[in-house]
Amino acid sequence: MKPHTGIRVSTLVLTGVAVLVLAWLVMRWVEGSGRSVPDPGWIGAAAMLFLGGAVLVAGRQVRTFRDGDRGATMTPLRAARTLVLGQAAALTGAALTGWYAAVILVLLPDSDIESQRSRIWPFAIHALIAIALAVAGMVVQRWCRIRPRDDGDEEDLDELNGYADR
Repeated sequence: MKPHTGIRVSTLVLTGVAVLVLAWLVMRWVEGSGRSVPDPGWIGAAAMLFLGGAVLVAGRQVRTFRDGDRGATMTPLRAARTLVLGQAAALTGAALTGWYAAVILVLLPDSDIESQRSRIWPFAIHALIAIALAVAGMVVQRWCRIRPRDDGDEEDLDELNGYADR
């Protein structure tokens, strides 16, 4: 049995493309029914930036502990939750990138009109921030990866868990 390697970049690309296709169909329907595509709120960009930063901070704490900083405190449950948070951030970033890219594609045919062109830029900025969120999630997943064991690791693990004192 092959060990689980986590979220792969190909999974993120497939997620982004699937959301792009579905969102493009929905947004074409919205535009076709006479309504306009809603503008993105800047609170969404701020939330993505905050989430990406929080994920990186949590992941750095896990990496610091994993690399042997005895002063850092970490429980296995907290490390596992940080890993899952990083993976969720990566998938969310990929899905949001697909969504914003679909809206850009819907608005692109009218980009020669200044008002439409000015609507494309906020979506492009949101898409870039969503890509950054996905990258942050993948970085944290890598930081949470446990390194392969050496011969002396069993003794080190027992010492870490406090079994050497018993």
